[in-house]
Amino acid sequence: MKGWMLAGALILTLTGCGRQEAQVLNLYNWSEYMPQEVLDRFTQETGIKVIYTTYDSNEALYARLKLLDDSSPYDLAVPSTYYVSKMRQEGLLAPIDHSKLHGLDQIDTTLVDQAFDPGNGYSIPYLWGTTGIAVNATDIDPATVTAWADLWKPQYRGRIMLTNDVREVFHVGLRVLGYSANTTDPAQIEAAYHKLAELMPGVRTFNSDAPRMPYLEGETDIGMIWNGEATKAREDLPSLTYIYPREGAALWMDSFVIPKNARNPKAAYRFIDFVLRPDIAALISTEIGYATPNLAARKLLDAEILNDRVIYPAPANLVNAEFQQDVGEALLVYQKYWELLKAGR
Repeated sequence: MKGWMLAGALILTLTGCGRQEAQVLNLYNWSEYMPQEVLDRFTQETGIKVIYTTYDSNEALYARLKLLDDSSPYDLAVPSTYYVSKMRQEGLLAPIDHSKLHGLDQIDTTLVDQAFDPGNGYSIPYLWGTTGIAVNATDIDPATVTAWADLWKPQYRGRIMLTNDVREVFHVGLRVLGYSANTTDPAQIEAAYHKLAELMPGVRTFNSDAPRMPYLEGETDIGMIWNGEATKAREDLPSLTYIYPREGAALWMDSFVIPKNARNPKAAYRFIDFVLRPDIAALISTEIGYATPNLAARKLLDAEILNDRVIYPAPANLVNAEFQQDVGEALLVYQKYWELLKAGR
């Protein structure tokens, strides 16, 4: 009798664990990239608890998902542009069933069916933005800074902040030299490395966790920044100015993807569906400071936000701008010179 009772208790326990696991969504995302209010409202409406884990670079995200490919602890992740292509081609992602989602027809058609994921078979756009120049106008006249090349001016030595991102930093070096930021030519990548090596003595820090913080803390007063981080920074540092460099800003889009062996893909679909709601997408854009690809959500935004060219750039701001693209095996060349650059060699 006790054996039957024990077995029954074990079955109930395992069943309970199964139910509990089904009510958890493990979201792997950039830090400060999803309002807590959104997570709370999702849990309130669905009963699904969100465990939010962060990374500070696409390389860290990729390495983690690659390492845990056989049994991913993450149900949903948010890689940038070209890493969707890389992970898709390496079989790390599950295909997206569009029939399980509502509101896909509300996404800006200029931001779908990109080369990194034709037909959006493996990704759904979340937010998009630019990487440009930040200047603290208290210390530096923004009118004197119009280009990436200005970072090499000797008066800024020791005051420069760069994002901790290989492709973004090489975007700067390549564009200054007149090359595409998506080049796969090893000679051009090497030339960009040597150009960036000249800049390194002027670099105070690298930061992709919260790029606004070195400016807010007075550690740096010129350098790279994401447009959304610039928007946040202006709340505490109104003198921070965002500049679209004439050589071209870096364009990127962060998208939802479901790892191939996600434990709870059903919860992942429910969360994507939740974020596709215009009211939720508008809330995210307002709180995070990045542009939503959701056209219905844009109609709900305050005019002040929609007309803010830091968040929603005009065509004139995007002259020479480039979306990051998958560079295939050339990424190894970038990474080789990136390590040399950061090692000061």
